[in-house]
Amino acid sequence: MQISTDRSPAPVSEARLAEILADPGFGQHFTDHMLRVEWTPEKGWHQARIEPYGPISMDPATAVLHYAQEIFEGMKAYRHPDGSVWSFRPEANAQRMVRSSRRLALPVLEESDFVQAVDALVEVDARWVPTTEAGDERSLYLRPFMFASEPFLGVRPSRHVTFMVIASPAGSYFKGGVSPVRIWLTEEYTRAARGGMGAAKTGGNYASSLVAQQEAAEHGCDQVVFLDAQEGTYIEELGGMNLYFVHRDGRIVTPETGTILEGITRASIIELAKEMGHTVEERRFSIQEWKDGVASGEITEIFACGTAAVITPVGELVWDGGSAPSLPHGDVATKIRGRLVDVQFGRAEDTHGWMHRII
Repeated sequence: MQISTDRSPAPVSEARLAEILADPGFGQHFTDHMLRVEWTPEKGWHQARIEPYGPISMDPATAVLHYAQEIFEGMKAYRHPDGSVWSFRPEANAQRMVRSSRRLALPVLEESDFVQAVDALVEVDARWVPTTEAGDERSLYLRPFMFASEPFLGVRPSRHVTFMVIASPAGSYFKGGVSPVRIWLTEEYTRAARGGMGAAKTGGNYASSLVAQQEAAEHGCDQVVFLDAQEGTYIEELGGMNLYFVHRDGRIVTPETGTILEGITRASIIELAKEMGHTVEERRFSIQEWKDGVASGEITEIFACGTAAVITPVGELVWDGGSAPSLPHGDVATKIRGRLVDVQFGRAEDTHGWMHRII
């Protein structure tokens, strides 16, 4: 892919950047540039360019605004102790975007072009990748996304598609840091159904979770857990995170994929857990099994994972009329999280070849 670069005439000052990177929050500040590539049936992917970050002009009839033909990815760039900059398993994000593209009838961006596009933006905005100390988990969050950009109101796949990458420095996803989150069980709303878009990373899945997330907040909870749409019995995932249940004998159970997102962090945790001697089961896991397991002591630890939060422990489960006892922040989640984060930040050897050097 040939990528042109138009550098910003007014980049953020070094003094202001230092203030931002000292306390970036999550998704609040954005780098000086963004990457954009266009697609049409006649030309394929073309006009790839890096340009100053800013608003995008959009016709009121643009298809994505009406039919939600859109997908995205979430990943991070990490600065290692020697100053180099790396991403974590970008080819896996590229492969998942291919799967999402096919489900949403969007054109496929090849894996090599996806990785090149993300790398190119990070290279231009490298000064935005935070320098970290031991125990610090600041990074540059990367958001590649693709949307239907044709101005047309007919219900069909768009004949003009735009792929973009933006970047935002990130601190901890949860304001309170790594501490057990309180989970609300929604029994009214579902996130995805068999044959639907649950396994695709598309904005509509997150939009459908927001009313339940509102419901969770009203009950003093941090996150919401969804059950399957068919029987209302089996756990799927949180609003944007995969779940794991640690048993007394060391087994770890995580809901099987199909209607849930196949997380890159999820897959990495499964591999690390097996290396640490845990048997990992990917299967249907009922809400009753959760309640009974916590009550009996069979389930000793629950945690959730995602790109933004990495791994966070799950404490109390709350539902209309009841709750399951809160579980402490356990050793299994702590150890797996430590191994994963140390590899990502270059503090431990990458024996899996997961890290991709950008700079």
